[in-house]
Amino acid sequence: TDLGRRFAERKRCADPECSMLMCRGKATQDFKGPDCRFVNFKKGEAVYVYYKLIGKSTELWAGSVGSDFGYFPKDLLEINHNYSNEELELPTDVSLICY
Repeated sequence: TDLGRRFAERKRCADPECSMLMCRGKATQDFKGPDCRFVNFKKGEAVYVYYKLIGKSTELWAGSVGSDFGYFPKDLLEINHNYSNEELELPTDVSLICY
């Protein structure tokens, strides 16, 4: 398998489509991702989490800040609201691709 294109083999989601919010948090510091697959944010901004990667890259979650969507390090988020206690384990599809 080509893991260069995706960060992990599996992910945890709230629903089979990974379209439901899992939780919301507040950024504990500024973050600027290394490429377009990541979402950037400023300290104090609200971050909405849609899924959590598991396996090799357990440090990365995927979510949105405003209208931007991407990956970010989970350690930079202070969770302040859980939307779902359901966690389904699913295979990841190919990661977001940069153009």
